[in-house]
Amino acid sequence: MPVSSLFSKERCLLTGIVFVVAAPLFAQKYTTVESTSPKARAAYLEGRRYIREGNAFRGLRFLEDALQEDSTFIEAQLLWAEVHFDQEQWEEAARGYERVLRLNPVFHPSASFNMALCKWNLDRYEEASVYIEMFLQAGIKDARLLYSARRLAENCRFAAEAIKKPVPFAPRSVGPTINTPADEYLPSLTADGNAMIFTRRDGYDENFYRSERQPDGSWGRAEYLSGVNTTLNEGAHAINPDGRWLVFTACNRRNDGSQGSCDLYWSQFKDGAWSRPTPFSAVVNSPYWDAQPTISPDNKTLFFSSDRPGGQGGKDLWFTTRLPNGRFTEPQNLGPPINTPADEQAPFLHPDGQTLYFTSNGLPGMGRNDLYFSRRNPDGSWSTPQNLGYPINTKGDEGTLIVSLDGTTAYFAAKIPGGVGGLDIYTFELPDYARPKPVTYLKAVVTDAVSGQPLIARVVCTDLTTNQEYISSRTQADGSFLICLPAGRDFALNVSKENYLFHSEHFNLAETTSFNQPFFLNIRLQPIGSTQEASPTSTSSPPPIVLRNIFFASGSAELLPASTVELEQLVSFLNENPLLRIQINGHTDNVGDEAFNQILSERRARAVYDYLIGRGIAPERLRYKGFGESKPIQPNDTPQGRAQNRRTEFELW
Repeated sequence: MPVSSLFSKERCLLTGIVFVVAAPLFAQKYTTVESTSPKARAAYLEGRRYIREGNAFRGLRFLEDALQEDSTFIEAQLLWAEVHFDQEQWEEAARGYERVLRLNPVFHPSASFNMALCKWNLDRYEEASVYIEMFLQAGIKDARLLYSARRLAENCRFAAEAIKKPVPFAPRSVGPTINTPADEYLPSLTADGNAMIFTRRDGYDENFYRSERQPDGSWGRAEYLSGVNTTLNEGAHAINPDGRWLVFTACNRRNDGSQGSCDLYWSQFKDGAWSRPTPFSAVVNSPYWDAQPTISPDNKTLFFSSDRPGGQGGKDLWFTTRLPNGRFTEPQNLGPPINTPADEQAPFLHPDGQTLYFTSNGLPGMGRNDLYFSRRNPDGSWSTPQNLGYPINTKGDEGTLIVSLDGTTAYFAAKIPGGVGGLDIYTFELPDYARPKPVTYLKAVVTDAVSGQPLIARVVCTDLTTNQEYISSRTQADGSFLICLPAGRDFALNVSKENYLFHSEHFNLAETTSFNQPFFLNIRLQPIGSTQEASPTSTSSPPPIVLRNIFFASGSAELLPASTVELEQLVSFLNENPLLRIQINGHTDNVGDEAFNQILSERRARAVYDYLIGRGIAPERLRYKGFGESKPIQPNDTPQGRAQNRRTEFELW
């Protein structure tokens, strides 16, 4: 993690410009190289010669002789201050610039600019503000200098207030099973928080390591990530929510389809091993620097940092979206207010899909690369980034920050006194204002209801607030899958496989108030037989399948629009299994009149029946029946129990 001065280029820019010296409004009498005494002039010229030859110590002796001879010799005083500035002797340099500014505040604008930098480096931010404003009033026209000066002015104002209002920050090491005398950095977590992948520098080689969370909450000993690591460097990565898709950065690879410089690669965990890393196509990667990915919780969007042309300047944040055919779109720049003419790097999109954390040295902050967060607006744009505050941000370079699913815990790498050595990984409690929206997750295993064997099945999660597909994937070989579920939405889950009855679930997170516990499901798909034959006299038909995403208006048989997803799934199922015949069953809870509930259940079953016929399903394959409140599956003494009893089912006949 290289450390570079925030304003390392500004002084070179200043000294390369010829300034017009304005007549001072309030200045002491001073002399210049033309008007000083011969003795002072000779000492100054000799000192300047030594300084140009790299002998600053001897040069300063001659400059001090010149100033001893003529204390108002402004050019000698300016050069004396600049030598101390170059040696980062901020107190001495500030004294020298102060004398120059007393003699003539506009003799050379470098005096006020460098004086501001001295005060900045001495943590005297309010004083630095005064001097940088003096520089901004000097009439400089160079656009690069003005941009740098304005950045410094913004940072001075921010830092002056930030140190008065420090935010809570108590970093703790993740422990010796991860941190070693080598450098550990760039951590990432699976959504359930049970696995961490990070980068460790093994000598000159950067490699990935994985650690598993232990039952007591500690981290197990990190293990080398075989299959992905090579003798070349791997780093700056992201892991998707279920921990089976790794996207990372690799540089200067040859003859493998990469585009040159640093590119994005991916590897998939399949059949117990990581696949051979593959670079993204030339649609995503470019001949420029492409690095530091983060993956959206629905696995569809990839954010990364790149210095490719077409951005706001420097390194910018970009994103690309996976299409239904598996290909990715041409990357788009996030634009302002995220990106600036400086560098934006290390994006991390929280599993809420709405909160983006990243670093920037072009936004108001503590100086170098600070950490910021931005929230996605309802129209898809991003809010003005907010600095995480001091002392989370310091005058040094802050690196990647990731946040746990529950939004309370942040992880980062830093060199902190008392660490094991070099960069170590730390964790801290994230302040409330910087936390993402609540998120939970669903972790499930799909098996054959008869044999108990795991199944590779199709999993589709739909956002019922928009009727748009949220996630479409397949279970792993062990039948498992994991999906992040952000707050504020209403989700329908459908799990299906050929020759099996499908399974549906409903997750109303728009009304959920607690996200402390994730959802764990064992989904048992009922086989229907490869012949797809059913008989009216069969005694081996599977039990009824609850259609958990069929919704009616209260006390009515009117189907609500959110039911369309489940109804269309049922239509597709019947079209794919043309020999099957089904009965639609309607049920109610026990609230209200029993006779009314019986009629209501029949009308609701008939509404689904009519929908299927309207979508082309032959009437002879369908029948319907209402059971009223006669067949509860849960006690009717709680709101949750009554909600489960109000249901629509189908069964084979």
